[in-house]
Amino acid sequence: MARKGYIIGDQQAMYYLTFTVVGWIDIFTRQSYRDIVIESLKHCQQSKGLHLHAYVIMSNHIHLIVSVDEGFTVSGFIRDCKKHTSKKILDDIENSGVESRREWMLHQFKYYASRHARNNTYQLWEHDNHPIELISREFIQQRIDYIHQNPVVAGLVYRAEDYIYSSASNYAGLDQIIDVECLFDIL
Repeated sequence: MARKGYIIGDQQAMYYLTFTVVGWIDIFTRQSYRDIVIESLKHCQQSKGLHLHAYVIMSNHIHLIVSVDEGFTVSGFIRDCKKHTSKKILDDIENSGVESRREWMLHQFKYYASRHARNNTYQLWEHDNHPIELISREFIQQRIDYIHQNPVVAGLVYRAEDYIYSSASNYAGLDQIIDVECLFDIL
């Protein structure tokens, strides 16, 4: 039976993506893990043809709007980014000695890995990314607004542009932690 649901049809199109931590585990409450994601995105921008148009890193999921250069694929970006961040974050949890939830987290990641044949030891990310191709200006605007309002709705900040791990500051022309190719003037 063919798999239904979200697929990446046009590898050169712009996509809205969601990367979710298994079990909705609040891993990104730690700055070091958020920084691993930022460094991976920067690497993909420099070496993997990634165009990052919007993003937010929440406590247990990440929303992105991305496209890639000719010769690269969105699927390749997803695979490489999730593989790299998973390896780095899990290594940090296992070896840094600063994670107070270490045993519980590793137990959870091992449990989720045991439910899928393609995982060896641990699983950090859900397998699905819910890719949605963005085809109209209105839909792109709606997705960017949704991304930027996530920290506001969660009660983390009053204004979207005040959340450090979001492209809202890029769109507002403020200091930022990663370059973003802004699509519109939104804020």
